[in-house]
Amino acid sequence: MTDTAHRPQAPAQEGPIGRFLRATEIDPRLLGMVGALILIWVAFEAYSTFALGRPSMLLGAAQADANGFITPRNLWNLSVQTAYIGIMATGMVLVIITRNIDLSVGSIMGMVGMYMGLLQVEWLTPSLGLGHPSIWIITVIFGITMGALIGAFQGVLIAFLGIPSFIVTLGGLLVWRGAAFLVAGGKTIAPLDENFALIGGGSFGALGRTGSWIFAVIACLFVVWAFVGGRKSRRTHGFALRPVWAETFVIGLVCAVIIGATAVVNSYIWPRGNIAKYYEAIGQELPECAKSNDTIYSDVCASFGHGFAYPVLILIAVAIFMTILMTRTRFGRYVFAIGGNPEAAALSGINTRAMTVKIFTLMGGLAGIAAVIGAARQNSATNAMGNLDELYVIAAAVVGGTSLAGGVGTIYGAIIGALILTSLQTGMVLIGFGDGSYQRIVIGVALVLAVWLDIVYRKRIK
Repeated sequence: MTDTAHRPQAPAQEGPIGRFLRATEIDPRLLGMVGALILIWVAFEAYSTFALGRPSMLLGAAQADANGFITPRNLWNLSVQTAYIGIMATGMVLVIITRNIDLSVGSIMGMVGMYMGLLQVEWLTPSLGLGHPSIWIITVIFGITMGALIGAFQGVLIAFLGIPSFIVTLGGLLVWRGAAFLVAGGKTIAPLDENFALIGGGSFGALGRTGSWIFAVIACLFVVWAFVGGRKSRRTHGFALRPVWAETFVIGLVCAVIIGATAVVNSYIWPRGNIAKYYEAIGQELPECAKSNDTIYSDVCASFGHGFAYPVLILIAVAIFMTILMTRTRFGRYVFAIGGNPEAAALSGINTRAMTVKIFTLMGGLAGIAAVIGAARQNSATNAMGNLDELYVIAAAVVGGTSLAGGVGTIYGAIIGALILTSLQTGMVLIGFGDGSYQRIVIGVALVLAVWLDIVYRKRIK
């Protein structure tokens, strides 16, 4: 049976763009989100260049990396800042799909971070010794487990006591934030274990240039393998096959994005101080490029590209796991069934109560992972960590196309939504609007606009 026999016929009035999207199966909403992201980047770069008179990489300026928006340094920092919001947003997608909400994720993140700090400083370090290699492992396991247990507790209240998720998690927002303050008496816990701090990113908390290129090659091979396996599965089950040219185009596009991202993160060179620390650690003489105050790096120092930061790799791993969970497992099918029609899902034999507990447990665990990244990045546990992040997480999921009416949402959409919101925040700081009040106004407008667009889109497809 040929590919043509498997493919559905195109509508008579379908235009070339419609035929292209149908053949490649690219989600139009994904294109809209990516287009909005690119527009935001270009707008901030243009404002920075023409209104503020800063040099621009787009115009070939060598000094642009100091102040521009579309620069390796800013894009690298943007990816790290997006990581923990994106991780929690992937869990919020499941929560919202099932017509629930979780207002407590920021407070859970803050509370877990505080307990991880206390665990390291007051228990593990005195017991095991400073710098013991197991400290960071125990801390990570503890943080994820604690977050999952808090989520499970809230899920039980929602599923078995019938308390609305809005009320339970609103109470959790207040309770966990207050508990985080009381457990340490409002003090900041610092510094944390050096190995643990690497999880938060930085020059030493990244793959480096060579490791990132190896990662890119493996990622591209994985993409090819996934598409080839998907095509075989479609043929086996008699589903429509994409044309070979469309499949090749999508694979090439994804790999081009991976390679481009790798080139960007590798272009962000270590600060000279970190290069000096590296050579001191290996006992070799410091190269001349690390001694000079000139902004131009030689080939020796230019080889110290940051590469992909560990938080970004964690986000990628979480995104892959959550995508498989949502699209390839019975759990994912049950999530969409509950979101589409909770009563029908219950009548069909789905244990909706158990599913609710599992979803909130997963959400809590993801908040625990975010707490690990947040505490490691700050190298401290503070009461301010995660403050108001629940609003940004919800906004990221909604901006990414998750419908508050339930039943609709994607993992990649939530991550792009998180990237859009972080881009807005970062861009406003770079152009001189660093006041949080302006940022909240912009995020609020973006959230309302995203919901309105979702309403319009759903009306058009009905």
